[in-house]
Amino acid sequence: MDPVVILSRQEQEYLLCAIESGLRVAGPHQFFLWTQGQVQALLPHRVLVCLQFGHGGALARVECLHGTVLAPGAQQALTDLALRIARGGRLAAAIDAHEAPDGLGGEILRLGFDNVLAHGTGPTSAGGSVFLMFGLAARPTARHAYFLELLLPHLHLALGRLPVARTAVDGAPARALSARETEIIGWLRAGKSNDEVGRLLGISALTVKNHLQRIYRTLGVNNRAHALARCMDLRLLEQ
Repeated sequence: MDPVVILSRQEQEYLLCAIESGLRVAGPHQFFLWTQGQVQALLPHRVLVCLQFGHGGALARVECLHGTVLAPGAQQALTDLALRIARGGRLAAAIDAHEAPDGLGGEILRLGFDNVLAHGTGPTSAGGSVFLMFGLAARPTARHAYFLELLLPHLHLALGRLPVARTAVDGAPARALSARETEIIGWLRAGKSNDEVGRLLGISALTVKNHLQRIYRTLGVNNRAHALARCMDLRLLEQ
């Protein structure tokens, strides 16, 4: 039986404040201020990665929120790791990097964090969302997981209210993706790494990386997670 979590009076106040403030979130700036303000007060953390999935479990949106400057490439690495955790079914989990199995702990530590708190519905056929807090101020426990569980529906609804960004006035990219670029994006959508895509297509991982850089420029994004989300938004993978 799971232990009963009893909130202190201060925790109750923080929770109510976070819930009430979340109801008023209607735009990206408000979402950022809410997650870095009231949500932080209840669950102090360094980075929050929000993943939203569409029908069929396809990635539809990624938000990486943090109050400090990240090292170059860290945001992409974080979103990639968040996707692997979400697709791996490690949800409603408080992950201690020093104890996590299967190399997961090492990946978290290499990114400069000691822990991750993850919760959400996961990528299901009907969609869903997952929220991952990297670098909690204290070692995550079942108590922290319970707080995130209470906030989960409000995070999900607030994320769903955010407008979808477009790459141009009419929403179209600057040019159409080539057949090869579309093929590469399709494999990334399936969760393949650059090396795996290269082996599947008979090209080098460096060539895959070069294709990705062109894709990023075309879509106006700077990492693979955002590229996938933008492709889903523009329905480039449904043609």
